[in-house]
Amino acid sequence: MAIDTSSSQHLRPTAAPRLSPRDRLVLFVLCAAQFMVALDFSVLNVALPVLGADLGMSQSALQWAVTAFALPSGGFLLLFGRMGDLYGRRRLFLAGLALFGAASLLATFAWDPASFLAGRALQGVGAAAIVPTGMSLLTTTFPEGPARDRALGISGTLLSLGFTVGMVAGGVLTDTLGWRSTMALLALFAVIVLPLAPALLPESRTPDRPRLDVPGAITVTAGLLSFIYALSTAADHGFGRPDVLVTLIVGVLLLMAFVAVESRTKSPLVSLPMLRRRTVAWGNLGGLVTFSMMSTVVFVLTLYLQEILNLSAFETGLVFGVQGAFSVVAGSYAPRVIGRLGARRTLVFSLLGQGALVATLLALDENSWSVWLATAAVSLASMCHLGAIISYGVTVTSGVPDGEQGLATGLVTSTQQIGITIGIPLLGVLATTSSDLMSGVHTVLALDAAIVLAAAVLVAAGLRVRRGDSGAVEAEAVGAR
Repeated sequence: MAIDTSSSQHLRPTAAPRLSPRDRLVLFVLCAAQFMVALDFSVLNVALPVLGADLGMSQSALQWAVTAFALPSGGFLLLFGRMGDLYGRRRLFLAGLALFGAASLLATFAWDPASFLAGRALQGVGAAAIVPTGMSLLTTTFPEGPARDRALGISGTLLSLGFTVGMVAGGVLTDTLGWRSTMALLALFAVIVLPLAPALLPESRTPDRPRLDVPGAITVTAGLLSFIYALSTAADHGFGRPDVLVTLIVGVLLLMAFVAVESRTKSPLVSLPMLRRRTVAWGNLGGLVTFSMMSTVVFVLTLYLQEILNLSAFETGLVFGVQGAFSVVAGSYAPRVIGRLGARRTLVFSLLGQGALVATLLALDENSWSVWLATAAVSLASMCHLGAIISYGVTVTSGVPDGEQGLATGLVTSTQQIGITIGIPLLGVLATTSSDLMSGVHTVLALDAAIVLAAAVLVAAGLRVRRGDSGAVEAEAVGAR
């Protein structure tokens, strides 16, 4: 496979760039906010049974503790990314951060299910503003090349680490301080970051200030809300429920209508020529697969370790703690690998590594020694996963003009959110509904590995540089008009 042989990427210096003290503070603020949002995806999972008993929520209503956050956090990403481009990314980032902190306090002191779910929904709205604007501020603050690669590497590491830390911290906090402490932790992050952000972050927006594409905003937001609701509900109840099927169909139809709207408007919310860029289209495919399939592996291994090997929640947390440590190592080295190989080669090789290592998990059985195989394989797979996260972010955003960074990073973050959302309902339910859990685990892992490996082949083919085309891909990345 000939991938990414263009000279401009290979001429990048491979040494880690030096960041000024101010750059480090800016990076700290942006990455702390991203880490906070990633933490919110998983910190509440272990606490749900205790939370439900305390607030008087039924088992079926507990799904909404997760869905109430997932719906707005995924549904409004593209809209808020574009609003940041038009009206100021720093302004929207600060507003989202303030809303997220206030909503976390509301969830912390919730007195009934309605107040708690309102807090979770407002957290999701705040997250939808924080994530795309934070990524846009990162990519516009740090110039394309080693500095941006390093910044994206740190951001990607903390994104993955936040999800893992949330699983461990949720159990520890719930057992020691109660479920409310998980929400208080998120409020604490907001309180730390919010005072620093105004003085450090520069304002940026699109200079020509086109009109907001209202029809596009309505169709894509409603479509994503319907689609995410269907997938989130299916994770707990399967695809047979009428509301799941109806909202899934409605979501697909609305997203098709969104594409039709964008092809006719003068100021589209998403530039269709941008979606036709090979770097954007194939890079986002790689990101979608690596997120969705790795979240599935974590979910299935959690079931395996606790239900089959009978590990405690603390022991299970230790396994994923090792995974998190390996992720940190991968995040520190990934920018150097990208500097040597190029982002697209790194993306393909990372997907191949992730798929191959997940395939080794097919050797898991009911013997206690399997915990060592599970720990080693998922930790090494996470290193490849981090390489894929960082390299797909670099691939998608490289060469995009500053005025369109909100669009590009909105697509990146939408891919992340949808990837995390769809993996478990699409594959994880095969394990939970199987009559034999061990057989179900093997089925899910086999499909997971096959999908990742197939995606690696497709991405390699889509991003390959054709003979005599060494400059074309770079020109394409600069802007397909």
